[in-house]
Amino acid sequence: MNLANYRSKKRKSNASGGNTDGEVVRVRTPRKDNGEVLATVSSLLGANRVRLQCMDGVVRMGRIPGSKKKRMWVREGDIVIATPWEIQDEKADVIWKYTRPQVNWLEKKGFLK
Repeated sequence: MNLANYRSKKRKSNASGGNTDGEVVRVRTPRKDNGEVLATVSSLLGANRVRLQCMDGVVRMGRIPGSKKKRMWVREGDIVIATPWEIQDEKADVIWKYTRPQVNWLEKKGFLK
């Protein structure tokens, strides 16, 4: 096997790790049986805390868990999936962040009002 041919057939990846054309292949939706809700990040509070305006009408303080802290960079206006705490309903964990093409798909399918 010629090593030069092997290198030329190697896949090139972009910096974001996803597809570049904006095509939505699969979108994760909130699982109602787990109590997940869609939310919009209204403000950043610091120390991995955010203020969330949830789709069920409740304003919650969201926490980004340590396992997702470095992987998920959240800004104001982002659409996320939050899991409210069982003990305190005014607090929630942020478990998923949507990209712009995924948000467009959610709006088209009627998940966002």
